[in-house]
Amino acid sequence: MSWSEDCLWWHVYPLGFVGADIRGGHHLTQPPQHRLTHLERWLDHVVDLGLNGIALGPVFASTSHGYDTVDHLRIDPRLGDEDDLRHLVDAAHARGVRVLLDGVFNHVGRDFPQVRDALADPTGPAARWFRHDPDGRLAVFEGHDGLVLLDHDAPEVVDHVTRVMTHWLDLGADGWRLDAAYATPPQFWAQVLPRVRAAHPDAYIVGEVIHGDYAAVVQESTMDSVTQYELWKSIWSSLRERNFYELDWTLTRHDALLDTFAPWTFVGNHDVTRIVDQIPDTRHHAHAHALLLLLAGTPAVYYGDEIGLHGIKEERLGGDDAVRPAYPDAPGTWTTEQQATIDLHRRLVSVRRRHRWLRTARSRSLVLQNELLVLELTARDGQAQGPIVLALSTADAPATIDAPCTELLAGDAWRDGSTWQLPAHGWAVLR
Repeated sequence: MSWSEDCLWWHVYPLGFVGADIRGGHHLTQPPQHRLTHLERWLDHVVDLGLNGIALGPVFASTSHGYDTVDHLRIDPRLGDEDDLRHLVDAAHARGVRVLLDGVFNHVGRDFPQVRDALADPTGPAARWFRHDPDGRLAVFEGHDGLVLLDHDAPEVVDHVTRVMTHWLDLGADGWRLDAAYATPPQFWAQVLPRVRAAHPDAYIVGEVIHGDYAAVVQESTMDSVTQYELWKSIWSSLRERNFYELDWTLTRHDALLDTFAPWTFVGNHDVTRIVDQIPDTRHHAHAHALLLLLAGTPAVYYGDEIGLHGIKEERLGGDDAVRPAYPDAPGTWTTEQQATIDLHRRLVSVRRRHRWLRTARSRSLVLQNELLVLELTARDGQAQGPIVLALSTADAPATIDAPCTELLAGDAWRDGSTWQLPAHGWAVLR
């Protein structure tokens, strides 16, 4: 069994986490700032939550926000240097924590050396690295002039990405998140990843895929997993609109995906509004975290969600800043509300740890109403473990749950003879 099957992740956007300036670009000629030590001081917090993986956003040299890479083989000087990353990886591994890197291989920044060469000599060898518009200009990603699209049919690009991924796995990283994998041909990854895995067969690879046929992308690309945006949207939308029928429909597709792979699940990341702002009713925030940590898949907790941070993404320059904040120098004294959210995560992670089969568990709705959902989670392939019942209410009245359960694992239900009572707006995990 691969180590990745037991990995629960803490997802961090490093440039924001350490408070680096993501505007300007003058840092590229400045001495390294060695800020990755800031992240190292939070590794015990990761372990305290019960998580055992840290998924890093971009750490390679870039002009601004990290996704306009200029050198895949150099650590961004705003974060430090290669020794700093090596030290972070070693410190994580010493605690049993795996490290995932963010690979931006769909596009590069304008200061990427081959981009400069291609602009200087449009017919030279560097031009083969990039896609071109019909007018001959370098094509860009989703209208962003600073993000130049790589040509994934070019052997030079295949070799470059293979070399980069292998280099950092050699250094000690455990896997990769592939940025904008939805825009990169799966056939490209089918060329790259077998070569990478020849040297690192245990490397875990997850692609950022927003829409489309998730299972087909995994099969055609040879990735291990892709991001489950459909479930993310359904979780907050169902709770916000008090419509569990949407979540029930999504779980049907989610269960089908498990025949091919275990999706990367989340309720927050560096590109979306915080879960506490997606769901205005604070009484339903715990419901979202329970769904994340108990439903099948590979859960990732986005830094700040474990303490209930707010942040609204806006479609403007700097519109991501609110969801990519700086963190304190080290864990300190939490407010009562923050500590309660941390304790909630610990409890849910503990349930997940004690029931490892939840990673591929099938779900079935025992009760489905607009404001009440009772899910039965059952081990795959008829294994002896389980089932577990997850009951969620967004209703103003209490509910009676008629389920043959004998133990409350988490939440706020209570036993009443042969049934369980769920308070208004309550939730419970039963066995």
